[in-house]
Amino acid sequence: MVKRSRIVAFFLLILLIGSAMGATTQNILNNIKLGLDLQGGFEVLYEVSPLKKDQKIDKKTLKSTAEALERRVNVLGVSEPNIQIEGDNRIRVQLAGVKDQNKAREILSTEANLTFRDVNDRVMMDGSDLAENGAKQSFDQNNKPNVSITLKDGDKFGEVTKEILSMAPDNQLVIWLDFEEGKDSYKEERMKEDPKFISNPNVDQILNQKNVQITGNFTIEEAQQLASLLNAGSLPVKLDEAYSTSVGAKFGEQALDETIFAGIVGVLAVFAFMIFYYRLPGIIATVTLSIYIYLILLIFDWMNGVLTLPGIAALILGVGMAVDANIITYERIKEELKVGRNIKAAFDAGSKGSLSTILDANLTTILAAIVLFLYGTSSVKGFATMLIISILASFITAVFGSRFFLGLWVNSGLFKNKPGWFGVKKEDVHNIAEGLDPLDLATKFDRFDFIKHRNKFFVASGILIGAGLIVLLIFRLNLGIDFSSGTRVEIMSDKTLKAEQIKEELKAVNLDTDDIVISGENGEIGVARFKGVLSKNEISELKSHFKEEFGAEPNVGTVSPTIGKELAKNAMIALLIASIGIIIYVTIRFEIYMALAAIISLLHDAFFIIVLFSITRLEVDITFIAAILTIVGYSINDTIVTFDRMRENMAKKRRLKTSADIADVVNSSLRQTLGRSVNTVLTVIITVAALLVFGSDSIWNFSFALLVGLISGTYSSVFIAAQLWYVWKNKELKKKGTIKTYKEKKVYSDEPQV
Repeated sequence: MVKRSRIVAFFLLILLIGSAMGATTQNILNNIKLGLDLQGGFEVLYEVSPLKKDQKIDKKTLKSTAEALERRVNVLGVSEPNIQIEGDNRIRVQLAGVKDQNKAREILSTEANLTFRDVNDRVMMDGSDLAENGAKQSFDQNNKPNVSITLKDGDKFGEVTKEILSMAPDNQLVIWLDFEEGKDSYKEERMKEDPKFISNPNVDQILNQKNVQITGNFTIEEAQQLASLLNAGSLPVKLDEAYSTSVGAKFGEQALDETIFAGIVGVLAVFAFMIFYYRLPGIIATVTLSIYIYLILLIFDWMNGVLTLPGIAALILGVGMAVDANIITYERIKEELKVGRNIKAAFDAGSKGSLSTILDANLTTILAAIVLFLYGTSSVKGFATMLIISILASFITAVFGSRFFLGLWVNSGLFKNKPGWFGVKKEDVHNIAEGLDPLDLATKFDRFDFIKHRNKFFVASGILIGAGLIVLLIFRLNLGIDFSSGTRVEIMSDKTLKAEQIKEELKAVNLDTDDIVISGENGEIGVARFKGVLSKNEISELKSHFKEEFGAEPNVGTVSPTIGKELAKNAMIALLIASIGIIIYVTIRFEIYMALAAIISLLHDAFFIIVLFSITRLEVDITFIAAILTIVGYSINDTIVTFDRMRENMAKKRRLKTSADIADVVNSSLRQTLGRSVNTVLTVIITVAALLVFGSDSIWNFSFALLVGLISGTYSSVFIAAQLWYVWKNKELKKKGTIKTYKEKKVYSDEPQV
């Protein structure tokens, strides 16, 4: 009997959820903050050092410096700046949407230490003598822009002017901004055409007043900026720029549009694959995956997170990962249907049997994501945050959502005795009376003997690893700006660029390099790299020149060797911690041999990505590290699923008495899970391929690393991890004579089968 109430409930729920999503999605999208790589902006990492000899840099000092920087950002009119204290002596400033990046750099780095000095550079007064918010832009008697300041104590200014007056004919009061002790000198600067000091008026009388005019060759904008800086207050420390990068708005908009389009193509392709291969469960999967995407955006909005390009990549990749949980469940259901169980019993058994596998696969991935978050930089933290949200949301929607919605259809009775709606042909269904176990089912991979050829796989991988080491020693890695001292300039044009053209334009601003690469479909993107770190003035001149020539400011990134070494160190620490965490988890859930085999196969995958990048000379940057660590978390899914099935096959045998028993466990498990492994990796490859073909050039290397890692991960889980376990298990067998296995768990329904 068909229970139509369940079908009606399904459509009512879909209508209700769909309406809620439709009514709120636009608001959520409008509220989400975009990172500077999606809307243009400026990022700089400052190293904080003492301004005075006896000054200590502690948390209080860093906090007051961050507050001073935030006041300066307000001068720029930038909403919601991201200012973070990192470690014991660093502050990172991210200004998404800032229009004048040269001005931003100048305002942030200017210490704004105002001093009144005599001709011998002796300090007479400083910024602490200014009244709060006492500076403003005004005009002098000749209607020229100047800065009017209000002092706290007019009498003190009277004493200063009295002393300066007594020094006639050297009775100049020299006003400095950011005077550098031991470097600057009035006697030297006054001889220059463009001196560093602001002004040097003569003092002809004693002035007992609070209001003072600072005159100079100001424009209105310069006078306003100086007044704003003085009101924001001087910095309590010295800031040295360790790393900086800037992204033009044009770059950000194009990257966003391309990546979103790639995401839509990838998601639609995954939907089509699921419906074609799994029929009714595939339709349910498209529903829950749509809810999954909505949930991620909603949670990210609640967290007030900043969405970056790597974050979007993590979201799109998460779609493929969410599919994995559905595939594991649906493959289990298909197995139960094939042994002759009815639709309801197969659904119950498949859902129960897949839960532990999904849990193990998700927990290992979230472990890697947490390590990424703890040891990554700003953009990688964004990627890790989105990945963690993705994993949690996929577990909720795939495990609970999919099963709830599919359960409504299953329990309605509409598809009773219709296995075709679940992707199972009637001729593949056995009679329940045969008493077949799902583990006894024949597969299309039964002719493959994975253990027999294990040495061939080991030798092949060994040769490739040896060749890879030689390649790395000879070619090394093409380190990006994140890992080597220097400056990277990315230029975009509407027309085809040539290296010679860029070289000539660089010479126009007194810069020279032979390291110029042209990319893009029509050669419209050029990247020039410099070994040294360009100065603020050089960057400012470069950006202005190229904006005038090509219509858009180039992206400029600089980093010191210290930052590069730290990034590499943190990446290695992250990889080590992730590996240790996975070993501990897999040992607890499975056994030590499986844990070690899993780690070796993962290191095998990571190594081949590194070698491939060395051969192809693709640039290695921080997103490349993010890709490797993602593979560490994700590619273990295949291995975990295989080991989970091996555990079931071992439990069925109760004891392993011969090498043939161990080989049978491995071969049977690989044959039974290979179809699922192929389907899972295909869905993720679809999303990554969409990123490669349609996505932004700025995440191409990231996507390529993921693609190679996914293919390598499938290979290692099928041909390396399980075979290594076989070798070690045989050694254990020789020592013990027989090996006890896990207790068999009955996961299927005990109800009568019809």
